[in-house]
Amino acid sequence: MRIFLRYIVLFCLMTIFSIFQGKGQQQITLSEAIETSLKNNLDIQISKNNIIINTINNHIGVAGGLPTVSGSASTNEQVIGLNQELSNGTITNRTGVVSNSSNFGFTASMLLYNGGRVWATKNRLEELQHLSQQQLNATIQNTIADVMFKYYNVVQQQNFVSTLNQSIEVSKQKLALIEAKTNVGLLSDSELLQAQIDLNTQTQALQVQNIAIEQSKDDLLRSMVLAPNTEIVIKDTILVDKDVAWENIEVNLKKNPVLLAADVQININKILEREVNARRFPSVNANTGYNYLLSQSSAGFTLLNQNYGPFLGVSVSMPIYTGGVNVRQVKVAKVNTQNARVQKEIVYQNFQNIAAKSWEAYISNLTLIESERQNYLLAQKLLNLITQKFQLGQATIVDIRVAQQSFENSGYRLNNLNYTAKVAEITLKQLGNLLGN
Repeated sequence: MRIFLRYIVLFCLMTIFSIFQGKGQQQITLSEAIETSLKNNLDIQISKNNIIINTINNHIGVAGGLPTVSGSASTNEQVIGLNQELSNGTITNRTGVVSNSSNFGFTASMLLYNGGRVWATKNRLEELQHLSQQQLNATIQNTIADVMFKYYNVVQQQNFVSTLNQSIEVSKQKLALIEAKTNVGLLSDSELLQAQIDLNTQTQALQVQNIAIEQSKDDLLRSMVLAPNTEIVIKDTILVDKDVAWENIEVNLKKNPVLLAADVQININKILEREVNARRFPSVNANTGYNYLLSQSSAGFTLLNQNYGPFLGVSVSMPIYTGGVNVRQVKVAKVNTQNARVQKEIVYQNFQNIAAKSWEAYISNLTLIESERQNYLLAQKLLNLITQKFQLGQATIVDIRVAQQSFENSGYRLNNLNYTAKVAEITLKQLGNLLGN
């Protein structure tokens, strides 16, 4: 009886300590964990920056479809020696002749035709913007799934503690009863020692499980991009969504952002084919501008020369022979497009395989959960019954230990089945782009 009271006092002290310790802890829910992760995730920030970059680049000017205007100015001052003989017999032979040449102007050039390369480039820039958006969506889905996996892993580990605590309470009652009977000579010391060993073993298992909880919390904090020493409290249960339909997953599988990004990549490669092929066509540019030229000399035939005015012209460049480079680049671009199609098919087949396995795990675990829940209730009733019989002297310490083991094993199996079914559910929704919907 004394040892039983001692355990009660110890339990109360631990409860008070946990209350004071919990004041510095932050309780979080799944939605809060996801929100924090989406806000702090560095991969998402990079993906958003990529969207900004591709949005800025998605402009007709970047594609080369707008005119370019450039200005230039130069001036040169010279002191030279001049030896000049003209046809009329005039001879000039001087040193220290000062001359100046100045030139400034601006030129505007407008591409008129280059085989459609400008518009192909503009389309490619638009597709790159779409690609970055799909990559962001994929990163968001992966982040949500990662947080959910780790959040429910914490819940799973905590559920193990609940089962252990119930079994430990039975061991405490058993130890108190054996101690009382041993004191009056009804039981031997060996049974008392065995009961103490059983309780110590379960207490150690509880300590190991608490370490596992802290480690799983560290994994969750890393996904949330929070400091490892952040104190968090999670009070939740694993509830599996039983309304997931295979037809819905199968239809939405092609809407997965990774597959949508693969489609965009195929379009980009097709456009690159047009861009490379356009290099085989002539380029036509319209040029206009204004030039001013001034040349002065203190001696010589021309003392002053001044030219100024606008100009207008057309330039044409035609690739005649490039060593077969353009032809080869077109062939390579077509092969890259084919590779993009193959890569998409590989991703799609992998997704189909993962979805099929996850669906099998989802369905089978849902079925097993119902039967295991019945086993858990039966194991709990058996443990209570054996405990009562042990108190009445109608069961042995071995009987109660076997009942405890059955109860713990059933609790572990039920917890694992719930978690495995939840993981399969999350995976199916992730593949179908349904997380967060």
